[in-house]
Amino acid sequence: MLFAESFAAADTPVAGTLCLPYDARRKSRQRVTLTDGQQFGYLLPAGTVLRDGDRLLTGCGRAVVVEAALEALFEVRAADSFQLMRAAYHLGNRHVAVEVRTTALRMQRDHVLAEMLVGLGCTLVEVEAPFAPEGGAYGAQAHGGLAPAADDHHHLPHDPGHGAHRSPARIHEFK
Repeated sequence: MLFAESFAAADTPVAGTLCLPYDARRKSRQRVTLTDGQQFGYLLPAGTVLRDGDRLLTGCGRAVVVEAALEALFEVRAADSFQLMRAAYHLGNRHVAVEVRTTALRMQRDHVLAEMLVGLGCTLVEVEAPFAPEGGAYGAQAHGGLAPAADDHHHLPHDPGHGAHRSPARIHEFK
């Protein structure tokens, strides 16, 4: 079984491909099956989120490439930018994972949130696409703060070399 505990450089020879939906890419440790049927395990720092194009370094010096699986998503569209900002605000207020695009938002399908968004005047379109939500204000950004084009399905990869995507908890002493 192949195993990885760190990220690999982009030019590392490839040993296989790992295709996972977003919820599985949020797990920092798991045993999975690569697209060719090989068993693979990885153990990464807590809070690590795998992004499409990341490469994990195996013990044999080869990389496993991460591929974001197609998922059932809603693409949230609005008549104008103000309406889209309102939708983003309400989704963020509910801590919903959202992929921010130039003229739309993408989110995992949820009928309750869909009703709320339609009530805000948005249009929802069902799409099958890889899901690459924002990393959060304190985490790594998927595209360095640059908004991808509306038809861009290949975001710029993040730099996973900085370690965990969340700051470690700190214990403060009060005197």
